[in-house]
Amino acid sequence: MHELHSSDKLPRDPSLLWAAQGLTGSSRAWASEDGRAFAVAAPDLSCHDRLAVSGPVESLAPLVAEVLTETGPSYSPLGDEATVRALVEALPVLRPLATYGWMSRTRPLTPDEAGAADEGKARWLTDEDGPEIAGLLAEAFPHSYAVPGAPGVERWAGTRDDAGLITAVAALAWPSPEVGLVAGVAVHPSARGRGLARTVVTKVLAQALAVHGTAALMVEEANHTAIRLYESLGFAYRGFLVAERPA
Repeated sequence: MHELHSSDKLPRDPSLLWAAQGLTGSSRAWASEDGRAFAVAAPDLSCHDRLAVSGPVESLAPLVAEVLTETGPSYSPLGDEATVRALVEALPVLRPLATYGWMSRTRPLTPDEAGAADEGKARWLTDEDGPEIAGLLAEAFPHSYAVPGAPGVERWAGTRDDAGLITAVAALAWPSPEVGLVAGVAVHPSARGRGLARTVVTKVLAQALAVHGTAALMVEEANHTAIRLYESLGFAYRGFLVAERPA
């Protein structure tokens, strides 16, 4: 294998580019000797040591085996479900851990979408709103990786009711130069069914596309309501699998 020192050398796969984080800091990337497979290691990215992978298993398996000797077992290979299942079969030290949906959009906003983002009720929140955002998340999305003040969580969009209380939020979090991640999407239980998730996600989507060129998010594969919402906003769904190396 050989190590890559620029994300320009990676395929234009949003999951790889997101994990690479611009190959600054402690993120690292490698290609197989034949240049057909890639692995990108990102420590403590969205609360986990992640190893994004792609490529045919005959090239990917020896690459990942060698990379894991450098990164250690805390790194979890992730990628398209078929790719990672083949990787697990080829490397008995790995086992499947969890499936989820990776969704991304690169297509720019249409004029109508841009107008909706500008004219919607969502506004950018401030650091002073952190405790209220945290309270909403505790009630509506207690397992969110994105929380106010967490490293890499850049900014929050939110809506408020007539009393001035925050009713829905979404964050732009852990962006790489090429990919902005939408995270922490939550709507207060009393405000559901009003389209507020669409409002806050559209606000963050517009920012991610404008600054990074691609917007992405992760979603539970069983959350069909959320998936339909994100697809209606132009996100394309890919089934992903995470593998682990048991202790």
